[in-house]
Amino acid sequence: MTLLKWALLFFLISVVAGVLGFTGISAASADVARILFYIFLVIFLVLLILGLTIFRV
Repeated sequence: MTLLKWALLFFLISVVAGVLGFTGISAASADVARILFYIFLVIFLVLLILGLTIFRV
């Protein structure tokens, strides 16, 4: 799997975590979803930058 595909995967996971955590579906999991959202967002951005710059084939 290429780095851009990994970046897209982490972006989609962060969006799902954000939707579940920020819309009030489950108040108990909102904090966990926010943490996961920011973690996956950072991972997405790092992998996107690496995929576009350093790891070009």
